[in-house]
Amino acid sequence: MKVVVIGCTHAGTSAVKTILNDNPEVEVSVYERNDNISFLSCGIALYVGGVVKDPAGLFYSNPDELAQMGASVHMEHNVTEIDTEAKKVTVENLKTGETFEESYDKLVNTTGSWPIVPPIKGIDYKNILLCKNYNQANEIIAQAKDKQNITIVGGGYIGIELVEAFAESGKNVTLIDGLDRILNKYLDKEFTDVLESDLQKRGITLALNQTVNGFEANEAGEVVKVTTSENSFDVDMVIMCVGFRPNNELLKDKVDMMPNGAILVDEYMRTSNPDIYAAGDSCAVHYNPNGGSAYIPLATNAVRMGTLVGKNIMEPAVRYRGTQSTSGLHLFGFNIGSTGVTDNSSSVFGLETRSVMVEDNYRPEFMPTNEKVMMKLVYEVGTKRIVGGQLMSKYDVTQSANTLSLAIQNKMTIEDLAYVDFFFQPHFDRPWNYLNILAQAAVEQERKLAAGEKATV
Repeated sequence: MKVVVIGCTHAGTSAVKTILNDNPEVEVSVYERNDNISFLSCGIALYVGGVVKDPAGLFYSNPDELAQMGASVHMEHNVTEIDTEAKKVTVENLKTGETFEESYDKLVNTTGSWPIVPPIKGIDYKNILLCKNYNQANEIIAQAKDKQNITIVGGGYIGIELVEAFAESGKNVTLIDGLDRILNKYLDKEFTDVLESDLQKRGITLALNQTVNGFEANEAGEVVKVTTSENSFDVDMVIMCVGFRPNNELLKDKVDMMPNGAILVDEYMRTSNPDIYAAGDSCAVHYNPNGGSAYIPLATNAVRMGTLVGKNIMEPAVRYRGTQSTSGLHLFGFNIGSTGVTDNSSSVFGLETRSVMVEDNYRPEFMPTNEKVMMKLVYEVGTKRIVGGQLMSKYDVTQSANTLSLAIQNKMTIEDLAYVDFFFQPHFDRPWNYLNILAQAAVEQERKLAAGEKATV
């Protein structure tokens, strides 16, 4: 069998490795239009901030490794067309300009995503940069050396991590976002209020609930001013981090997609065309909190989906378990974890939810040191099924987001979590773990609501 893989970052690399590991007799051809594979873009801020000195560590594979496993790897080759009827692709060698065709039995689309570039006047000025891949990271580092006033547009994970990296480097940083809160997709207001206050105390300018209307440049074509719906800011460099869109132009109208162009796949990573598989940022995920499809571009989703492509390329074998969109962040000493829906997003996913918010020490007060943990549990009304959770502390509680993720995936209720067995050791937690305490608060909230309803009957 002959498999053609288009794109080789997280999902593509995982797919190729798994296909060849499990089925060494399969012929695999890889086409990647960049000059590198498997770059961990989540490490860009660490690289930009100088925490990561050697960027080689941000790659977990390379073309030679895939070739040694048996793949035919074509770097700097761009697939320009997919003929799904004839089962062949048209490829351009970006170094020579040569164009050729290659046939396939199975096609793997792991083309990933690309930063959204808003249609703003002046967006093409020299020092307005994107932040997604290795080459863009190097360009950011090179340009930032002699720049002092840096503006980040977009308050998601990548944007906020760059804010930290540049602020720690002594730059004057402005963060612009069209929403009224940072990290809006991941955290509710109780958490973002704390983080925003901390950012402002550090001298970072927050321009929230403001849209960028335009850029002004000098005679050299370099942006010097950003104008928003409410203000204007002098800048030396701008980095756009407003989100991502799936790279699926090659398969438009050829497989089923969401309205935003994300490919829909079944539980074995097959598209609506059974000979075409897809994974990673080019795809919608199966979102467990509501049992539907959602576009959630995360490296964790990509490596899992890519691996499942490899497991299922010969025949359906391993079912996709879906995702909770679990993620973590370290920001100016705060350790943050979140999973599933928030109060803010639950209605978007068609869920009726309630939540509880608890703040408590992570371990007994008799211990010589301690830290507060802010935590929220979101659960479905009626079923009491856990559908989301958020935690934040100066103590590292982020692995508890993974525990909550497992609870969502396994459809656990607030009672299940309230009384589940966790160990007790004073160095680490209380006789009741803080997740027990959080869920017990939800159980008590439901008890009071039920008692109140009965009392009014």
